[in-house]
Amino acid sequence: MKRRWMVCTGCSRRVPFRYDGGICDCGGTLLVHYDLEEVKHRLSREKLRERPATMWRYHELLPLKNRDSIVTLGEGGTPLVRLERWENKLGLSGIWVKREEQNPTGSFKARGFSAAISLQRERGSARVAVNSNGNAASALAAYAARAGMEGFVFIPRDCPGMMVEEAMQYGARTCLVDGLIHDAGRIIQDGAEEMGWVSTGTARESGRVEGKKTMGLELAEQLGWQLPDAVIYPTGGGSGLIGIWKALCELKELGWVQGEIPRLISVQERGCTPIVDAMEAGAEEVTPSEDATWASPTGIRVPQPPAGKLILSILRETGGTAVSVTAEEIGTAGKTLRGEGISVSPEGAAVWAGLLRLLDRGDLHKGERVVLFNTAHALKYLPWQSPTPPPVVTSYDEYRRILKNGVATQ
Repeated sequence: MKRRWMVCTGCSRRVPFRYDGGICDCGGTLLVHYDLEEVKHRLSREKLRERPATMWRYHELLPLKNRDSIVTLGEGGTPLVRLERWENKLGLSGIWVKREEQNPTGSFKARGFSAAISLQRERGSARVAVNSNGNAASALAAYAARAGMEGFVFIPRDCPGMMVEEAMQYGARTCLVDGLIHDAGRIIQDGAEEMGWVSTGTARESGRVEGKKTMGLELAEQLGWQLPDAVIYPTGGGSGLIGIWKALCELKELGWVQGEIPRLISVQERGCTPIVDAMEAGAEEVTPSEDATWASPTGIRVPQPPAGKLILSILRETGGTAVSVTAEEIGTAGKTLRGEGISVSPEGAAVWAGLLRLLDRGDLHKGERVVLFNTAHALKYLPWQSPTPPPVVTSYDEYRRILKNGVATQ
């Protein structure tokens, strides 16, 4: 029987495992912990070689107790592509791109929702909801459909139309929000009791960080258990970054990797840089930047990251940093990576732009080994206008009136 429990990253309080995960009373983030001594007896690096190349190859390090509850579309096992020409140009001994756009639904969000929806199936949930800038919405929609659950997604109205359409095509009840991602989250929170849905938003449940953790597990395995010097990651809500850090910490405790954990580095687009601002100010907590939010509507436009304090702690603990890049730099970086045959999202392009800026300011050094993450497929960001656009709301009260009047949300 798998042993799992939660520990707060703020006050270190240990509590029994709970499906809603979330934030501790002290404001810290509750993360899942496992009996790693038990894992050592059940799993080894050698045994992994015999398993299918999906994220569930690491099931001993994932929170699901009942493997019959797994909801999968084949997520994980994404390529790690080396960019040799750019290594020579930039003076680095290794540059790799982890191609998360190869996941089902075209983004890394598939990992998080495979774990999250599997936990909700184990729990017996029938309705799940998420607030999203796009990729999480389409991933929840797909995995909810796969599990036979009702999915509800709330997306800021200026987010990519292709992802809105994708969520509707998977059958999720889809609604646009006149506001930002946290405004969409407030609608879900306000409607939870009446609608009976479970929120799967960032830091609202226990599975998404754990699913995204498999990016770090895969990264180490694909590099022969030799860790890079730095990992550069596009950071919005930050659960991907948290997951990678957690994976590497667990691998060290298992004795599967040696040496220091790589420097973890966040990249954000100017116009929404709460993590960068807090790092530069030496602050321990993130100050929401809603009034100054003018960044592009992508996954890194999150003015109020729920686990901001933990993200800052991780960056500092690993000797990392945070860097902002402009929309123009992101556009140029996208052309560069497309020239390498990679279908790069704006978030992934931001990482390449961040790499160049980090080299310029001396945060990366000649001869280092660096891993970059491309989190989504470029085609998901193409201009698209749905022939049947979903309704737009500003509050749960408006959403309730829409339902009462029988207006379609799908």
